[in-house]
Formats: sequence, C-alpha cells, structure tokens
Amino acid sequence: MAPGMMIEGQWTTHRQDQDQSGKFQRKPTTFRDRITTDGSSGFKAEARRYHLYIALGCPWAHRTLIMRELKGLNNVISISIVDPIMSDQGWMFSEAPGAIPDSVNHAQSLQEIYLKANPKYTGRVTVPVLWDQQTQTIVNNESREIMRMFDVAFAELATQKIDLYPHDLQQKIDETLDAIYLPINAGVYDAGFATSQTAYEEAVTELFEHLDRWENTLSQQRYLCGDRLTEADICMFTTLYRFDSVYYSHFKCNLRRILDYPHLWNYLKDLYQRPEFKVTCNLDHIKQGYYRSMPEINPNQIVPTGPLLDFDEGHDRDR
Repeated sequence: MAPGMMIEGQWTTHRQDQDQSGKFQRKPTTFRDRITTDGSSGFKAEARRYHLYIALGCPWAHRTLIMRELKGLNNVISISIVDPIMSDQGWMFSEAPGAIPDSVNHAQSLQEIYLKANPKYTGRVTVPVLWDQQTQTIVNNESREIMRMFDVAFAELATQKIDLYPHDLQQKIDETLDAIYLPINAGVYDAGFATSQTAYEEAVTELFEHLDRWENTLSQQRYLCGDRLTEADICMFTTLYRFDSVYYSHFKCNLRRILDYPHLWNYLKDLYQRPEFKVTCNLDHIKQGYYRSMPEINPNQIVPTGPLLDFDEGHDRDR
C-alpha cells in the first residue's frame, strides 16, 4: 500500500509503479513453489508445518484466510496477522486489536521473513506469505496459488469436506478467475493508483463494464460458475466487500456502489452471511489499512466513519 520494496536485500521507499502514461504497473510475485499431497514438489502437505502471514485489510490475503476457514484448516496451518496500518518500513507485527504477532519467526516486520528466505531479495514485500517451518523458507506469496493448495493439496487434512475446485468445473473456474482478475480485482487498484486522467478513466470504464456483466450473470444463477460455491466466488467477494467502504471513495471508483446493483449486492450478502466468510471480515482493519497507509492518496489519513452497510440484511439468493 505504502511505497517501499527490497533491492538486493536493502529496503527502499523509492519505488516506481507507474508507466509513462500514468498506468499502475503491478510487479509479479516471486516465490512460486507448490505444496503437494505426496510431497513430490519438495513441499508435502502436513499438519502444523506451514505458517500463513496475512493482513486483514488486504483482499489478496483475505482470499487465503477464507479458504482456510472453508476447508477447516485452522489447526493445520497457523497464522500471523500484521498491524492494520502499513508503516514506511512496510507491514509490521504488533499487539493491535485483531493482529496476531509472529509466533514462528518472532519477527517485528514482514521484511525479516523475506530476508530470511533470501538475504539478497529484490521485490515487493507483500501478503499473503506461506512459510515452511521445516525448510525455513517462503513457499509461495501468490494468493491464487495458495488458495488452490489449501483447497486441493490439503484436502485430506481438511475437517470440512467442501470442494471449491470440483473436477467438472475446473476449466470454468480458471476462466472465471482470469476474467475477474484484471478488470475487477486489480482494476480497482489501476483506478486508485493511476497518475493520469486517461489511465484512471480507462480503468474505471473497464471496471464497471465488467461489474455490469456479472450483475447480469448473477441475475440468472446464484454463483459465478453456476449453482455451486467455488474459488472464483471467494476472489470476487474480497473485492466486493471492500468496494463501497473503500474503492468507491478512496480509489474514485464511483460510477455506482455495489449497493446500487441488486444482484451483486444480494450475492455479496449471501456470501458474507456464511459463518466462514463472516469470521474473516474486519472492516476496521480494512478502512485503517487503506485510508491510513496511502498518504499519496489520502495525505491527512482521515478515515471516513461511513458508509452504513448492513451485510446481514435479508437476500434472495436461495430462490
């Protein structure tokens, strides 16, 4: 959120994320190893071997936390939750309400975890991070891949036998994840971090074209891929849940609210009201994280008190 990255193991706050046209340029994640059921990848799915580092405010990290809840992996994969507000040193561990200090590496900052994995690391220091306590390294820091590992590789260790990547829907799920990623999940950031009017308008236009499209799809079916909850719904949820509270105002994604879309709004409430989703949601961490961690967008770091949203009100999605 705040500027900062590692270059050859040294922290710098001078980071350039825009191209010459003012478009936000997202840097790819670096650690892309896989955990497998049989351990053929070098990382075997085992209970209490792996540790997940997350921020409750981050939609990418939020996805992995929801998956952990849905699969019932709470006693299999331990977690640490960073302070809601990113400092000029990046994500820090603290005793703030809702935060969980690092009980595995006893680090004060997420920087330390990246440097422990690679003392000469170059790149952004982001959440989520999946850490292997056995080999003392980062396995993966790509949210979509961590979700998939929790869903598939840890299935035998899961206490909830729900399959979010069923065989007959796998192609459709992957296509849907791709379809919502750039224009919606990343699109809100493309709008919020744009530094030219043209780049901003392009991002906002594409974002709402795709929200309109999914509004139409959800008028005919309960979930993104049909009548079953899948990984795609988790990825849509974490963006929609933040939309009216953060992206609408903070990132200027203000053509419409999710509240103004009857089907998207009811779909969002339907998902939120599942206990496994609700328990992972922390609007205070989300609003503190966005409004107080981006001084270039919100220099006075004032956190708005609204909007008033009732995610628990009735919905019609089970019709």
